[in-house]
Amino acid sequence: MDEQKTIKVLALIEAATITGPAKNLLNFIHLISQPSFQTGGHPRVEFSLATFHRSSQPANLDRLPRNLPPNPFVGAARAQAVNVDVIDERFRFDARVIGQLRRIVQQRAPDILQTHSVKSHFLVKLADLTARHKWIAYHHGYTTTNKKMLAYNKLNRWSLPSAERVITVCDSFATQLAQSGVARNRIVVCHNSVVPPIAVSEEQQEMTRRSLGINPDERVVICIGRFSKEKGHADLIAAADLLVQMNPTLKFKLLLVGTGPELEHIRRLTTMSRLDQHVIFAGHKDDVAPFYAIADALALPSHSEGSPNVLLEAMAAGVPAVATAVGGVPEIAVDNETALLVPPNNPQNFATALNRLLVDTTVAQRLGAAARKRVETEFSPQRYAQTLKRVYEEVASGKMLDA
Repeated sequence: MDEQKTIKVLALIEAATITGPAKNLLNFIHLISQPSFQTGGHPRVEFSLATFHRSSQPANLDRLPRNLPPNPFVGAARAQAVNVDVIDERFRFDARVIGQLRRIVQQRAPDILQTHSVKSHFLVKLADLTARHKWIAYHHGYTTTNKKMLAYNKLNRWSLPSAERVITVCDSFATQLAQSGVARNRIVVCHNSVVPPIAVSEEQQEMTRRSLGINPDERVVICIGRFSKEKGHADLIAAADLLVQMNPTLKFKLLLVGTGPELEHIRRLTTMSRLDQHVIFAGHKDDVAPFYAIADALALPSHSEGSPNVLLEAMAAGVPAVATAVGGVPEIAVDNETALLVPPNNPQNFATALNRLLVDTTVAQRLGAAARKRVETEFSPQRYAQTLKRVYEEVASGKMLDA
């Protein structure tokens, strides 16, 4: 019997917490290591990771800083028995990271290098690692438009055209990449996948509602995500204000889960709009399953999105959603079939759609059931993993595989 070949992948990712890209990467590594993906005469794919840790303390340059206290991402990866190398940096443009990265690549000897951020893309090309190693870059989109990020994103125009494949999460991002110089035949669109949230008992749901001060007769709208301008929280507060005006008898709570730079601004807007009795700030939560379990609707008011995990998770949980039709959202959800989609920056339309979901339970149930069925067939982890595994095999072999 021939020995099964192994494709060794070293993934470089900038993550201290379990961000969306980090969560997707860890889920993919776990799934692709299962026996069902290691059969059929195909090569097995073996992952190791490298990430960054910023510290003001001098580092020992004679060895890799493997004994640094792991952050949540490093801890989660090592809990999956994934080898993780930590690159020590003392400030934003610390040139020492290039030498550390080169040593890690030499030690791990991967067949494929994989990157997940502007910084990682830039470092792989700057360190001239693509001369000996094939390179797959993941493009998760640009979520901010401040001067710093605009400058960083220009680096992608220099870096990404050199990658063997650029994997992105929606067609709109693929178009942007092609316009910025990446060859279209090197771009692969692969939407995120989703695992249905863990079931939550009725007792747990009641405990969650009580802990948040939500009465039994109040409808619940959840919004889960980082508080940053592009996530549209200000529009959502304006929509909640309009919802109160258009339906004064409607009893509801808007549950905001997350943290971020815009949090205090959104708190002030809530108070100025006299919505304190309607809005709950729940903070960051690692386990969001209880919130999906008590939700009557999801609100996704973003100005820009790629393939939003929160929308996929809500659909998998059967929670009907009102979402802005931006980025890859219309590729995931179909308006009036699996969600209600509205234009961005339009609180009036958003409020009208929310009112429809909260008042018309027949529509809400229809959308929720159809949403669950759609993610089961179109956005399963198995389908996602099979698509990506094929990309690794093509890059490793240097040729396109037959369909």
